[in-house]
Amino acid sequence: MKKPSTKTLLFLVLILGLNACGGQPGKTLTSKEGTTVEYALESGLEDGRMVYIGVGGEINGQTNPTLTANVGDTVKITLTSGEGAEHDISFPDFNAHSEHVSGQGNSTTLSFIADGGGSFVYFCTLPGHREAGMEGKFEVTGEPKMAAAPPESNDAAVTPTEPSMVMPVSAQASASMDVTDIVRDPTDIPPAIGVREPTTVRINLESVEVDGQLADGTTFTYWTFNGQVPGPFLRVKIGDTLEVHMKNNTSSTMTHSVDFHAVTGPGGGATMTQTPPGQETMFTAKALNPGLFVYHCATPMVADHIANGMYGLILVEPEGGLEVVDREFYVMQGEIYTTGAFGEQGHQMPDVEKLLNEDPEYFVFNGAVGALTDLKPLKADVGQNVRIFFGVGGPNFTSSFHVIGEIFDRVYDNASLTATPLTDVQTVLVPTGGATMVEFRLEVPGRYILVDHSLSRLQRGLAGFLVAEGEENPEIYSGTPTGGSGH
Repeated sequence: MKKPSTKTLLFLVLILGLNACGGQPGKTLTSKEGTTVEYALESGLEDGRMVYIGVGGEINGQTNPTLTANVGDTVKITLTSGEGAEHDISFPDFNAHSEHVSGQGNSTTLSFIADGGGSFVYFCTLPGHREAGMEGKFEVTGEPKMAAAPPESNDAAVTPTEPSMVMPVSAQASASMDVTDIVRDPTDIPPAIGVREPTTVRINLESVEVDGQLADGTTFTYWTFNGQVPGPFLRVKIGDTLEVHMKNNTSSTMTHSVDFHAVTGPGGGATMTQTPPGQETMFTAKALNPGLFVYHCATPMVADHIANGMYGLILVEPEGGLEVVDREFYVMQGEIYTTGAFGEQGHQMPDVEKLLNEDPEYFVFNGAVGALTDLKPLKADVGQNVRIFFGVGGPNFTSSFHVIGEIFDRVYDNASLTATPLTDVQTVLVPTGGATMVEFRLEVPGRYILVDHSLSRLQRGLAGFLVAEGEENPEIYSGTPTGGSGH
């Protein structure tokens, strides 16, 4: 048998060496075109944060690893969606931005030239992801990178355009958008439980990201429980075992979860329900305390998920249940932070900077401007006793809940259903992530306005109507209407 020549052996060694380098992320490859530095990253969740995780080579298993290169290197980054949520990666100092990637196991690749030395950052550009932890360092050795010179001004080349003649880009996008009614009907409440022994109650929640109408001519991508804001009103009894099934719709771009303030245990269920798109999680917990409790998404950045609509109420009825009333209503207050100003037409994107600065464009009842005025007002009859389950999703602002023209006969302060209720209350303070239950009798017909008595919020969309129909009652209230609200 003829032995291979020395030239052939050297050729085989060279090929094997190149293949070995090409399969290890974080290694450098040198060719006649120059040096290429390759890294592989995977998105994931760690200690309640969104992170990048290094894959292979020296960065294997590292959280938000520091990436390195030399000036002149071609940098190649492969990003894989490890948990199925939507992400990207951006190196803004090098004007390098990857495509978005979603769906567990799917990848995208980004290449750019490191054309200057220094210490830089990389991060995910999706709203809230950087703030939730997806940021790392990029160190480049060599001559410092010079800032790009600003483009020369050429005012003569700019032709003013009449604003009214141009449709905003956001409006163009929404013109063909399938818009869904996301407003939860305030009467969408399960009936009272009545007398029964404690049992296991299955709760089905599905996180659905949906384009809905925020205001007249304005749309927004809501993140919801079961397609509406707030999430479904849940009703159980003290001693019941909750069997919570948390599903994330396959069309979602985010991981979602649920934290029940009614649950005793770390995370209130959130540690067990971090659910990637297309998957389902489950946990059980016993309802130990009666009351009216908020539930919300608790996936980083938590405030972002809440502001986009992921909150609701669960009622844990005490022994013996609640006193019977004629009408029950479900109302929740929240804030929405958009890139466009209040009332700006078209499809609006969430604005994380405004969220972090606690500067909302909208305050809403049940998810949208006009939700409880034009779309689904509360309705009852004179002589009926009314109960309102009221909560604040937030994520930032306390409510001074008030019904103009009515006095609360009973207020279950902080939704404590076993304490003696307060009586004859005008306005009730409800903290973010808190709730209350109020009851009153309608004595006079007319339209009563639900407000947060921080009344400037009326100008940001926060109002609801309670329409009472029936016979006039001049012994209690009479006069000539002027059209004013009295406030």
